[in-house]
Amino acid sequence: MQIYNTLTRRKEAFTPIEPGRVRMYVCGMTVYDYCHLGHARVMVAFDVITRYLRYRGYDVTYVRNVTDIDDKILRRADENGETISSLTERMIAAMHEDEARLSVLPPDQEPRATRHIDDIIAMIETLITKGYAYAADNGDVYYRVRKFEGYGKLNNRDLDEMRSGARVEVDEHKEDPLDFVLWKAAKPGEASWPSPWGEGRPGWHIECSAMSRCCLGDTFDIHGGGPDLTFPHHENEIAQSEAANGKPFVNTWMHAGAVRVNHEKMSKSLGNFFTIREVLEHHDPEVVRYLLVASHYRSAINYAPESLADARKSLERFYNSLEGLSLEGPVLKDVAVKADEVDGRFEARFVAAMDDDFNTPEALSVLFDLARELNRAKKESPEQAPTLAAELRRLGAVLGLLQQDPATFLKAGASELPLSEEEIQERIDARAAAKKAKDFAAADAIRDELAALGIILKDSREGTTWVFERPEG
Repeated sequence: MQIYNTLTRRKEAFTPIEPGRVRMYVCGMTVYDYCHLGHARVMVAFDVITRYLRYRGYDVTYVRNVTDIDDKILRRADENGETISSLTERMIAAMHEDEARLSVLPPDQEPRATRHIDDIIAMIETLITKGYAYAADNGDVYYRVRKFEGYGKLNNRDLDEMRSGARVEVDEHKEDPLDFVLWKAAKPGEASWPSPWGEGRPGWHIECSAMSRCCLGDTFDIHGGGPDLTFPHHENEIAQSEAANGKPFVNTWMHAGAVRVNHEKMSKSLGNFFTIREVLEHHDPEVVRYLLVASHYRSAINYAPESLADARKSLERFYNSLEGLSLEGPVLKDVAVKADEVDGRFEARFVAAMDDDFNTPEALSVLFDLARELNRAKKESPEQAPTLAAELRRLGAVLGLLQQDPATFLKAGASELPLSEEEIQERIDARAAAKKAKDFAAADAIRDELAALGIILKDSREGTTWVFERPEG
């Protein structure tokens, strides 16, 4: 198995520290608001990675933390006029609902920062004792970045270049502008915990260093997260953990790609920012999951009406293959058990794809070949069809897909269309005739009529195609 390591910037053979066991930590959410599409990308990417590692026979301990104390949480609770615990408990419950709808399995452990304050303080004290941290006279504690020789290695950054280009608030309490906070002194009225340096709360970076050590030990196999976490968060984790523990922190670093909306960066200021639950109001959860799985986990994903329509059509191809066959319930619990009657050609190709840095696009192409073989068997060798269908579902479960009842999925998709496909084609033909007659007003009226129903026309040299986007509201 080869995994791309962000630290070394190349694919490497994966060898766990303990044979047969994988320990993995993924940075989770700061729970001040509902999870957005970027969070969904990370959730699904590492869910697939966990599922596949288990499919390959590894005993996986998957830890994903929750940051439940943070400046954003304090501000939002104050804005809402609610307690911090009320806000965070509500957002954690919503996060669990979102991930369940996307078929994301819960992590084995979900540590929260506020439940590890003693561990965080102990690690900070170790860093101070070793000279890697210092307490300032304002009650804050800072990490000495220049003291750690390997700082910048994850992002291949030079300290002097970082210093010259640093956009760091001038802070007279720091020895160096690059130093970062480990412990924040509490302002009047803020949530806080007692510490040797006074009332305060942990900085963001130290939380993960302390929680990962408590859950997985000083050194573990895989650390993952979103694309925006390599710097400074993960860089700072390395500096803290390796200085405190005196050992290498993580063997393999993995980062998921970004989500773009209509080829633009997702941003509230651009008005293209979507929470998971907003998206799932208008789209089948499995369609959204398929979109996230269909791209390699390190690649950027484009979220757009046409990409979701393509995802649905792909799933319909699979479910059309499965329709009409007697299928027993979800096979995820049996995912590591191969059906005796199925030859290994599809599984071998599937494994080869996933062993190559979890190449889900290639793995899906194998499943499409399997679906074509299933369609052929339904016509020519019906006795083989149930076994092929079971294999398709079994391998699909590794990606968290194809576990619905086929008829239910297909009926739901058809019921969403406001017109039949024949009626849509009739209007497309009428529009083409109007354009040929140079009656552009009539052609535009047909296009606008369909658009109002959520049917978006796409013109190309090959002709006109359409996608359906369920209208908002």
